[in-house]
Formats: sequence, C-alpha cells, structure tokens
Amino acid sequence: MRALTAKTLLLPILSGALLLSPPIAFGDSPEFPTERSDLSPKDRKRVAGVTRPTKDFSKAENFETMQGGAATTKALVNGDAFSHFSTNLTFAEEETFKLGNALFRKLWVSSPSSTQASDGLGPLFNARACQSCHLKDGRGHPPEGTADNTSMFLRLGRPARTEQEQEMLARHEALNFPDLTYGKQLQELAVPGLASEGRMTISYEEIPVTLGDGDAVSLRKPTYSVADLGYGPLEPDVTLSPRVAPPMIGMGMIQAIHEADILAKADPDDRDGDGISGKAALVRDHRTRQIKLGRFGYKAENASVRDQSASAFVGDIGISNPDAPFDHGDCTSAQADCLARPTGVQERLGETEAPDPVLELVTFYSENLAVPARRDPADATVLKGKQLFYQSGCTSCHTPKFVTRRDADNKAHAFQLIWPHSDFLLHDMGEGLADGQQVGVASGREWRTQPLWGIGLTETVNEHTFFLHDGRARNLTEAILWHGGEAQAARDAFASLGRDDRAALIAFLESL
Repeated sequence: MRALTAKTLLLPILSGALLLSPPIAFGDSPEFPTERSDLSPKDRKRVAGVTRPTKDFSKAENFETMQGGAATTKALVNGDAFSHFSTNLTFAEEETFKLGNALFRKLWVSSPSSTQASDGLGPLFNARACQSCHLKDGRGHPPEGTADNTSMFLRLGRPARTEQEQEMLARHEALNFPDLTYGKQLQELAVPGLASEGRMTISYEEIPVTLGDGDAVSLRKPTYSVADLGYGPLEPDVTLSPRVAPPMIGMGMIQAIHEADILAKADPDDRDGDGISGKAALVRDHRTRQIKLGRFGYKAENASVRDQSASAFVGDIGISNPDAPFDHGDCTSAQADCLARPTGVQERLGETEAPDPVLELVTFYSENLAVPARRDPADATVLKGKQLFYQSGCTSCHTPKFVTRRDADNKAHAFQLIWPHSDFLLHDMGEGLADGQQVGVASGREWRTQPLWGIGLTETVNEHTFFLHDGRARNLTEAILWHGGEAQAARDAFASLGRDDRAALIAFLESL
C-alpha cells in the first residue's frame, strides 16, 4: 500500500513553542497509510457511501441528529449542554468520567499549603482550574465590559535564529521558540508576593462591510499589545497570538478519526486547482516522541487529548505532570524569583504536582464530553441553509462527517458516524485573521478548521456569541465575513446572498 511521508505532506518550516518533552534523535520520516487499515473491503465501501456528501436537501439525512454518534447526548438543552458524558460509556467508565470532572474543576493553590494534594499552582499562571478557562466545558471569551480575560491569553513565539534552531523545526523537535524572559505564554497572574508577567490589552477598530443586497455589517478589527510588563521588554521578534479557550465536546471522537481519512483531504499544493490547499500538521507525541498527525489546538499543535491536557496543565495553571514535568510551569531562567518559589511536588504522592492518575483522569474526562444532539435538522429553513452551506463551498474545509476507526482505544468511540464539520487540516485564512506566529508547519496565516458541532449552543452554555480564535466576531455572520485566503470564495458567496438566504444559512449553523 502506498504511503505518505512527512516530506511529501509538508511545506518547508520557517518557524513555529518547544514541545514539553526533551527532543531526541530519530530515524527516517514516518509513513502514513493512504487507506484505512482497520476496515475490511466491505466496510470500506460502506463507509465511503455513508460519508459521501449529500445532494438531497429535501430532508434530513439518516442519523444526522446524532452528530456525536452513539455517544451523542439527548439531555435537556440548557447551560450544562456541553458537560454530559458520552451516553455509550459503561457504568465503570461513568465513574471514571466523574472523577475526571472533579479534577477538571479543582482549584489549585500555591505552595506550601495544608491541602498538599492541591499544591503547585504557578508560580505564574493564567487560571487556577481547567474549568476556569473552559467555562462549563464551552467556549472562552475576550474581556468584554466587566468580564475578565481568564479564558483568553496570549501565546508567545519567535522564529528560528540559528541553523540549529532551523534543524529543530525541520525535525519537528520544536514548534517555535519562546521569549527568553516570558516563555511560551504571557502569564497574567502570580502567587502571592511574586510579580505577574503583565497584561494583555486589546483595542478595536470598526470596519464597515456592505453585503451584496446592500445590508451593512460592521466587523471589529483587534490590535493586541502587552502592558505593565513585570520583567523587562519582550524580545523584538516575538509575536503575540491571542487565543480563547475552545469548547471541549467531541474530542475523543476527533481522536478516533483514522489518519488516512484526514490525509485524504490534504492538498498542500492545490493540485486539483480548487483554491483549497489543506495541509496536515505533524507534531511529536509528548511521551513516545513519534511523529503524529496534529489535530487539537487552533493550529493543530497536539496529536492527542492527553498531549493537549498535559500542555494546558503546565502552561495555563503551572502544574507539572508526567508528560510535562516542569514544576515551575512556564518560569524561565530570567525569572529567578519565580524559580526560587516552592513547588507542590509531594514525594509520597509522586514525582510531579499532578502525578498519575490525575492526568489520566482529566484526559478521560476530556475525551468523553458528549456532543449534543442536533436541533430541528428537518426544519425547512434549516434544510435551505444546509443547501446554501454546501453550495457556497463551506464544506470544502468544514467536512460534514466521518466514520471513526474500528480499533479506537475506547469502544465508545469505535466505528461511529460523526458530524464534526471539519477536515482538521491547516488552511490559509488570509491576512485579516493572521496572527503572524508560525506553529510547527502552520504559518502565521494558517489555522486548523474548527469543528462546528455544538456551535449553535454557545449562547445557551456560555451566555455570549463571540467566535473565532480570539473572539473578535460578535456573531456567526461576522465570523463568516472574517474568512479570507482559501475561504475567500465561500465568504464571498455568503456575502452575496440575500437577507433571507443568509438567515437560513445561519439557522443551519445554529442547529448544529
């Protein structure tokens, strides 16, 4: 069977934060299958049929309501809609999920304290708990009015400066390089007695946009900077990349999509000439150091839910764990006061502040937050909007459906028809959305296609409608109009629609 190698999948790397485990030497580039290795020929044909894009918009498709497969939750739609466990878990797994939930919500404290199992916060940090950023397991927000920016932060990164650093990037041993003083992320909070790193500032400029039918829309263009820096200036070539916390639902199902199905949609050189050149992200697994397909994070910088969780523990809260054993979090050698602070490591509990099984439990919880069922997929307006979504070219990146692999690690995720509406590839989204920060193979203009399932419940769960990686869009219409680059044609198709048709397309998105 012909295989794709890292060389054939990637464009040259120019820049891109260090992975949280030490780099090691490795041999030849890995090979990735171009066909699913988990399916019989009969199953392969069956999967091809069920995932083929529909051409019939007169009715809902079979199983379209169950957008998270058999794990989909049909619980009452309310503010807890993103916090239910996969409905096909075993009774024992439900208990594991609930233990993980408790740890996900746990507030960590600075060391030393009487609650030794909760010691280790920071010393520099952005939040005290996972739930503080992923509010109700949903979407974060920019600071608006009285709301703080706990669920939004600035990633820091610079390009390679030396041949050695270029080699590290080319070998996927680094994604980019941290600021020598402030590290990989601006930490706005600190334990008592320690200066915080600074604070993010945002200013907005309103940009008027006239749509095809004459309706006017205003987009807000953000400008980011830092104020009150506590440890001197940033390096001049360090870029600021704002991120709001993404929703947590469906992550285990995303992890269970076969690599071949994602790579089949990659076209980095746009050989088919459709203007869409999705690119696969390749990253190092934090434990094995093997090259894997990145699929989590705004720039697909993590290959697994565990890697994503380990990175967040140490980067956001300053809690070391077996996969990221950095007891002082993101403190750097230039921050002597930070490095002198006591850590939360308790020998009787383990070698890190969050020893096993803490990371395992939080990972299991994150893998099994259920996707809510669709609402009104057979509604006439929703069906019209779905047709317009397809006709406008949105599905070129927002791939509606996949069937997960038969040999998934968790039976609950195996061989499920799911509807994430994402291809999980990197796409150039134009200068308007560019952050200028390369992360691995993702350039400063490229982002992973975000899954759309659950997007219509954002206001119900999180009481806001701020979208995109930095929450600049105040509603779904603005989010679409910010699309550029490879998505420019789809954006223009939407902008050319009449008011009723635009409303129908939005109604479709709100049904997801």
